[in-house]
Amino acid sequence: MTKLKLGAIEDDKPVKLTIEFAGPVHRDLLAYAQAIGRETGQPGPDPVKVVPLMVERFMASDRAFARARKGKPRS
Repeated sequence: MTKLKLGAIEDDKPVKLTIEFAGPVHRDLLAYAQAIGRETGQPGPDPVKVVPLMVERFMASDRAFARARKGKPRS
């Protein structure tokens, strides 16, 4: 099986946001949570807990965002 970018979901103090997803994105999110459950051998996490980790991983891998955050000009 392919290694997912997200692993087990840890509990952390949340900040509540309300967002909307298109139907296909929501279905994919549910499927992703189920895949995490299969990979970790635990019940799939609530998709609400998956979204922040996806956003966090996305921002951590975005080099342009890291440069902008540090105030470095684009080279």
